Amino acid sequence: MSRMPLIVANWKMYKSVKEAKNFINSLIPLITSSKRRIFIAPSYPAIPASVETADNSSNMIGSQNIHDQIEGAFTGEVSAKMIKECGAQFCIIGHSERREYFQESNLLINRKLKRALKEKLIPILCVGETLHEREGGLVEATLETQLEECLMALNEEEVKRVVIAYEPVWAIGSGKTATKDEAQDVHGFIRNYIQNLMGRRVADDLPIVYGGSVKPENISSFMTEPDIDGALVGGASLDVISFAPIVNF
Repeated sequence: MSRMPLIVANWKMYKSVKEAKNFINSLIPLITSSKRRIFIAPSYPAIPASVETADNSSNMIGSQNIHDQIEGAFTGEVSAKMIKECGAQFCIIGHSERREYFQESNLLINRKLKRALKEKLIPILCVGETLHEREGGLVEATLETQLEECLMALNEEEVKRVVIAYEPVWAIGSGKTATKDEAQDVHGFIRNYIQNLMGRRVADDLPIVYGGSVKPENISSFMTEPDIDGALVGGASLDVISFAPIVNF
């Protein structure tokens, strides 16, 4: 069993089309290892230009969100089919900011996950606990509920196409981060949950990445852990100078 490291850049509501192109052009010559998968999630308007700029490189472009319906009267929303036609190959689903600011539930996230799979997109499912839940000893219970409801009615072949991102909500953008041991404990719990749900073969092949104030200074320590397969990077992915060392850890 070998899981290639995966580094995901989540640009959130940053970078214009021009800035996205400049970033990717600057990043490509700085990548020193071919044994990495690099995903970049720009804003919707920057997806086509990012796809064009990243062509013939190791960078895969995706989106930060999708709607759960094929199409319809949903003002301001973007469908999985639309981003797929723009060249996107993956999408982030259930990020904690979507859960908090847009009240996305596990059941809505489950529908988005199914829609992404139907459109042949790689879904990155985000799960994680708040500080209140961690301090209350509810980490595993919280994650179990999220995994159970978000993966509901998915079969083995579908789960094999999912990436899971563990993002402790209390560490996102706060400068705080889980220790590598804390992160490994949760990643191990997630892998064991998937093993009990779908069997060891699916669990062993499942990429589980860590997100929560990942920086050049801490990426190497996380990547020494057996169940941490990469990183979902927010703030540090906005600057080539900080993102390249994370990719090249």
